[in-house]
Formats: sequence, C-alpha cells, structure tokens
Amino acid sequence: MIRHIVALRLDAVQDRSALREGLAALLPLVPGALSFRWFDNVSPEATVVHGFCEGFEFTFADRAARDAYLVHPAHQAMGAHILSAAGGPDGVIVLDIAG
Repeated sequence: MIRHIVALRLDAVQDRSALREGLAALLPLVPGALSFRWFDNVSPEATVVHGFCEGFEFTFADRAARDAYLVHPAHQAMGAHILSAAGGPDGVIVLDIAG
C-alpha cells in the first residue's frame, strides 16, 4: 500500500471546496486508488508549520496504482491547478509512504 500525502500552503482566498471536489473526483479514475481524504493541519507548532495548513491523502493498493495516478491526464491537470493555487512548487510538499 502507498499513502500519497500532500501538504499545501494555499492563498487565503483560494476556494478550497473546489480543490477538494476536484481531487475527490480523481479517485474513481485510477484502478487501485483506494481512498481520498482532505485534512486540516491542527498542529499547535506554528514555528514549524511554515504555512502548510491543509492537505490531502490518496491511498493506493500498490506502487503501480500510484504511478498510474501520477501520469493520468486528470491528475496532471489537477496538479497544475494545485501548483497555481499554492503559488508554485514551494507551496506543496509531497510524501509517498509505503506500508
């Protein structure tokens, strides 16, 4: 199993519901994509959060499913939208965790 975790630093006026809905719509498009969830960072450690206040997680059955998701055209389009909303690559952190 692969957990694809993305932390976001979004513009204060960004429409988060549109991002959540767009990401959730990706789940049924990729065989082996098991779940999606959006989360808010509730850490009290403000000095180390660096503005990353929310994010999302996809769970995939295996690396092949994750890899299929990464190259899927719908993911590519959504990724471009996320990068724009986050002000570029510095506003996004990605972790892929196996196990």
